[in-house]
Amino acid sequence: MTEKNTAKKEKGARKKRVFEVIQIGNTSDTPSRLFDDILIVMVLLNIVLMFVQTFERFEPYMGVIRVLEGITGLFFVVEYILRLWTADQLYPEEQSHAKAAWRFVKSFDGIILLLTILPFLPLSGFVVFRMLRVVRILRLFKVNQTSDSFNVITSVLYDKRNQIFSSCFIIFVLMLASSLCMYSAEHEAQPEAFKNAFSGIWWSMSTILTVGYGDISPITPVGQFMGIIIAFLGVGVVAIPTGIISAGFVERYTEMQASSDPRDLNIQTVYVDFDSKWIGMTVKEIEEEFGVSILVVRRGMAKILPPEDFRVLRGDALAVHIVKIVEWDGLEE
Repeated sequence: MTEKNTAKKEKGARKKRVFEVIQIGNTSDTPSRLFDDILIVMVLLNIVLMFVQTFERFEPYMGVIRVLEGITGLFFVVEYILRLWTADQLYPEEQSHAKAAWRFVKSFDGIILLLTILPFLPLSGFVVFRMLRVVRILRLFKVNQTSDSFNVITSVLYDKRNQIFSSCFIIFVLMLASSLCMYSAEHEAQPEAFKNAFSGIWWSMSTILTVGYGDISPITPVGQFMGIIIAFLGVGVVAIPTGIISAGFVERYTEMQASSDPRDLNIQTVYVDFDSKWIGMTVKEIEEEFGVSILVVRRGMAKILPPEDFRVLRGDALAVHIVKIVEWDGLEE
């Protein structure tokens, strides 16, 4: 039994080490950083190869291109298998490895990873399988996650998602209304251009979004007057999501400034040690259970503005704002 327990612990330690290596963001760990760099190279190389295959001048080198594409595909398959194997490290709250693996498969990252390796399988004869090659571009999301500057952008978009959705809904309603109005004004004068209410959607889209292709344009006085009004409305409506996102960046910048201000006694730096209860917990779980607000996470040389689902790892340094006094066992300030 002792040998079996020892072997089980060694297997668990190996799995944990693999999980730490393939997790993105641990720049203080050389193997993890090297894996991230190789992943970025493989993603970009695969995208370049996909575009190169569309050029006839590279036809003589198609054999080499296929070999390189196969290498990158094998790398992606191995990565997917490793992430399935270490899913219980990503979701330690799950009762079994099978449930953790299934949760990963259903997650956004799991779906993207699966869709991007499907084109490497010997599936042919159907258009849908050939179109899956395009999905490989979604691997660029992995490059996104390795950059702290991109993390700032995605966190702002996530925080302001409701306001952005509302502004986009306003644009959609204005597009439908303008299309219907333009059809009423222009149908008799241009029956070919404005066949029905939906025929004006292309015109309304190009006008509201200030693109103005000009392939469809009003010729009646009423239609031209409406076009002027809608163009002015489009400038104002499109500026709404821009202002929302800009305000979000200002808020993030203010948080970063506050987290680095030593005069604020409620903001402290917490180092996550090897026996900390916070290891593996998400930012949302920590904030709700321990009564703090996590402003910035320092992982190695990188400073990260963490979203709610960001998981804390051993060795992280957290700038936290203390909301209420609680006991932090296993943490050093």
